[in-house]
Amino acid sequence: MGGAEKDLRAGLNALRLPLNDQQIAQLLDYQDLIAKWTKVYNLTAVRDPSEMMTHHLLDSLAAVAPLAAYLDKAGLGQGSRLLDVGSGAGLPGVVIAICCPAIAVSCVDTVAKKAAFIKQAALALKLPNLTGLHARVENIDQAFDVICSRAFASLPDFTQWSVGALAPQGVWMAMKGKHPADELAALPASVDVFHVEQLQVPGLDAERCIVWMRQKSA
Repeated sequence: MGGAEKDLRAGLNALRLPLNDQQIAQLLDYQDLIAKWTKVYNLTAVRDPSEMMTHHLLDSLAAVAPLAAYLDKAGLGQGSRLLDVGSGAGLPGVVIAICCPAIAVSCVDTVAKKAAFIKQAALALKLPNLTGLHARVENIDQAFDVICSRAFASLPDFTQWSVGALAPQGVWMAMKGKHPADELAALPASVDVFHVEQLQVPGLDAERCIVWMRQKSA
């Protein structure tokens, strides 16, 4: 077992995330794919493999159990649709697609090369539930049960730009660093923050949280 696999398995144990060998292999292949493309296309600023493991893979994996718990509670376990906005190299969208085959994941980015990378990842990793979209999120007219973002924009901008893609009962799942009090205060009255969930990322000594939001019903 290589060092990367060892670190990943240790991280998954810490997160209590039971993945099978195929999913673990897909995550490791995905990390290799990011590293290859980054040499040419500068997909991500993080280039050190061990840093990529904590800052990218494990950071994204920390959101998988909370997402699964939300979908289960909402009765959306099968056939739910998730949009990852400003996805870049596919974090957390590709990670979610690997861990949750029942979720149809679309990763949208305004940068053509990043959307092309997602399409390539879907082919290379054999993920039929993953789609890459080259578009502005404001122009997407499909409806999604969950719209997520990670290090993308402020909460007011994120919700405003993507509201047109939110299903009637849909939610926003914003992955943030420390508790974004100023951004929360700046949200319009039409957005209801129903949960701020603290995350522990194995090997990462930094604050992380998920801000869960929905539209207030009129």
